[in-house]
Amino acid sequence: MAAAAVTSGRLAALTKTRCAIFQTAYNPTSARTGAKYLRARLRGPSMVKYYPQDIDLSMSKLAKQWPELELVNFAEAQRLRDVEAKKARGKGVPTKAKDKTQSRRTQRKR
Repeated sequence: MAAAAVTSGRLAALTKTRCAIFQTAYNPTSARTGAKYLRARLRGPSMVKYYPQDIDLSMSKLAKQWPELELVNFAEAQRLRDVEAKKARGKGVPTKAKDKTQSRRTQRKR
């Protein structure tokens, strides 16, 4: 038996029909379309399920939620003591300028 020669036009028509039947993109030039990645299942939902939900157990939030417990945030208390000590030595934060005339940048000559 002799094999019949198949023309390129018939192969193109077959490919176009196959794409219509199986609902795939017709791409005769084989251009990169990213269709493989667009068809793939999304990874985000499974990653969200895998990692546990973050629970914020900061002392400041706990103290605000239950003020009757009188919880003390030692880090914050130490920070406030340090700020007071700096202010006593004159090393505190400078006062904020009310308008442009009080700003140091506008007073400086260029």
